[in-house]
Amino acid sequence: MSRKKVKNQVLEQVLVEDYAAEGKSLSRVNGKVIFIEGAVPGDVVDVLLGKNKKDWAEGKAIRIHTLSASRTQPFCSHFGVCGGCKWQMLPYEKQLEYKQNEVEQNLRRLGHISLPPLMPILGCDRTVRYRNKLEFTFSNHRYKTWDEIQKDPLPLQPRSERKEDPALGFHVPRIFDKVIDITTCHLMEEPANLIKNTVRDFSMQQGYPFYDIRQHTGWLRNLIIRVCTTGEVMVNICLAYDEKAERKKLLNHLLEQAPSITTLLYTINSKKNDSIYDLAPQIYYGKGYITERLEDLQFKISPKSFFQTNSRQGEKLYQVTRNFAELTGNQTVYDLYCGTGSIGIFVSRLAKKVIGVELIPEAITDAKENALLNGIDHAVFFAGDVIDVCNDTFIAQQGKPDVIITDPPRAGMHEKLVRKILEMEAPLVVYVSCNSATQARDLQLLNEKYEVTKVQPVDMFPHTHHIENVVQLKLK
Repeated sequence: MSRKKVKNQVLEQVLVEDYAAEGKSLSRVNGKVIFIEGAVPGDVVDVLLGKNKKDWAEGKAIRIHTLSASRTQPFCSHFGVCGGCKWQMLPYEKQLEYKQNEVEQNLRRLGHISLPPLMPILGCDRTVRYRNKLEFTFSNHRYKTWDEIQKDPLPLQPRSERKEDPALGFHVPRIFDKVIDITTCHLMEEPANLIKNTVRDFSMQQGYPFYDIRQHTGWLRNLIIRVCTTGEVMVNICLAYDEKAERKKLLNHLLEQAPSITTLLYTINSKKNDSIYDLAPQIYYGKGYITERLEDLQFKISPKSFFQTNSRQGEKLYQVTRNFAELTGNQTVYDLYCGTGSIGIFVSRLAKKVIGVELIPEAITDAKENALLNGIDHAVFFAGDVIDVCNDTFIAQQGKPDVIITDPPRAGMHEKLVRKILEMEAPLVVYVSCNSATQARDLQLLNEKYEVTKVQPVDMFPHTHHIENVVQLKLK
């Protein structure tokens, strides 16, 4: 017996009451909590439900009857389609208020631990053009808005019969095979838009095939741009295969039109996924890397390096971390998930010894070079899984930590590492997190021996729901 399809349910005239988390707001309808995308507290909206459970439901605002007094005019023409800056309709002060509240609610409700009063969130001085890295995608199928589709005189055609309509930009959320053609992105300083538009326009003029992610055909795949506060600019163009003559023509044209590029690379990627971390970018022009500065420290950034995406706010984040570490010059510091060594190097002048551990070998190579670049000889870095590296033998050789700094990915720390930290009993731990929900889970485990003594939220990404949080813990 076939299941009856449930018709999409629309809730009409819903008053949005509060902010929930991760960019969603909430309302209550007949006792049920409704999580709503695309609305802000104070809006009155119609909500198209997606998931619909007994006690809660999720939906998207499809019509706004009354605008909240908290709303402001979005600055980007792609707002509402592009998923990058979902909070442009909120004044920045409101964004900070909701982010602060999210951190506090996650730590209290999920962590179930005693907390000191949270410090006021550190906001960004610059809320646009703050990113130092952007990745654009080539696609032979441009995303069209519903208005464009309705104006198209041709009826909707099967995908196999559709005419190619190339684009260079960002994916629409939950649509993997189409790209919004973006002319102006407000996330990065120039020459980012100049570079992007030059590559797109020249490629279209030359008839170069843009990639088809479904068929895995086409030549142009990705464009990665990094712009440092030092003025150095790195560009990496990812190609599905090498066409030497056309590649040289494209890259030479780009260098002519954008002479501020200091390093130009290309990467041949014949795989079905876009990741370049198992590939070798080739240097076409320049030294093959760029250099960023935090305070008076220099950091080499290679094409595959991780670096804080907001350099100016990254400096503030590291200053908080250094202050929370309470270093006097006599401590041994363990920097776990150290990446390219940026945090460890940033705090090193106030430490006796810094020991960094990171899974990715290329990052450790960069960390060692960054230490040399800054004349730091008391920092050592090791490649490997933190859980495997930090065993009893390692601790005996390197010394027991006085301070542990941990900056894990969004998934948080592995429970085995939490247990190892409890076993090491460092007097002080600084936990830097990009996900306060998983941080709360880890803090609950650490509560066996540690108490939270300071909490400082830091906003790294204006107009998004993402938030960093730094917690200081001391041994009970």
